[in-house]
Amino acid sequence: MQHTGPKTHYRSVFISDLHLGTRGCRSDFLIDFLRRTDCDHLYLVGDVVDGWRLKKSWYWHEEFDTVVRMILDKAEAGTRVTYIPGNHDEVFRQWLGLEVAGVKLLREAVHEAADGRKYLIIHGDEFDGVIRYAKFLALLGDWAYDWALVFNRVFNDVRRRFGYPYWSLSQWLKRQVKEAVKAIDRFEGALANEARRRGLDGVVCGHIHHAEMREVNGVMYMNDGDWVESCTALVEDATGQFRLIDWAAENRLSMWRNPVAVTEPVPA
Repeated sequence: MQHTGPKTHYRSVFISDLHLGTRGCRSDFLIDFLRRTDCDHLYLVGDVVDGWRLKKSWYWHEEFDTVVRMILDKAEAGTRVTYIPGNHDEVFRQWLGLEVAGVKLLREAVHEAADGRKYLIIHGDEFDGVIRYAKFLALLGDWAYDWALVFNRVFNDVRRRFGYPYWSLSQWLKRQVKEAVKAIDRFEGALANEARRRGLDGVVCGHIHHAEMREVNGVMYMNDGDWVESCTALVEDATGQFRLIDWAAENRLSMWRNPVAVTEPVPA
């Protein structure tokens, strides 16, 4: 996926839930996105590295190194990079307030858009009852989610063979589950209410892998999605207008990719 044309410039870009360190991470799509876009301010809204998975078994390849290097290169070139760790990369929360290689680590932030509106930037796991009160259930859900992603890859391999573009089966299945839909609604309402309580115009978050932009309880709720299933980013233009970019759909990217080199597992 080489691109030599001009980059698309945005005032701000918000991405989260990259889950580097997992087989489900679409680092190839993400590299393409980072190569073809530029911005004044890049927000990494949590779960950039999947510490949960890396603790259980080491999985890392050169594309993950490329993603990290590209982000650091942007910081070195003058892009303001703010990293808000999530629950999967919570280990980095011990470094909150520090700036490392041009990347500022914060628990949360308030972003002022070009039109003066202000938005709470937060990963969102603090408002997820399963994560907060029953972490073992979250880990069980993480295991089931991995199997859904395996099936998703097989399903998209079949689609590729028939000439169809990538389509997230796992995302579709999740949306069909009534309780999951209710949980998403509760999560969105909780985040929107928190932004309103603080007197802000809206909230930008990640965590639930469900890209969305809509008004909730009088404030704007925006979730930038993920780079496992939907491969989406939230962007702000020079006038303060926001929109979601579905990178896989807009570029008709296939789920299929060539194998990449994987490092040897680290002994437990």
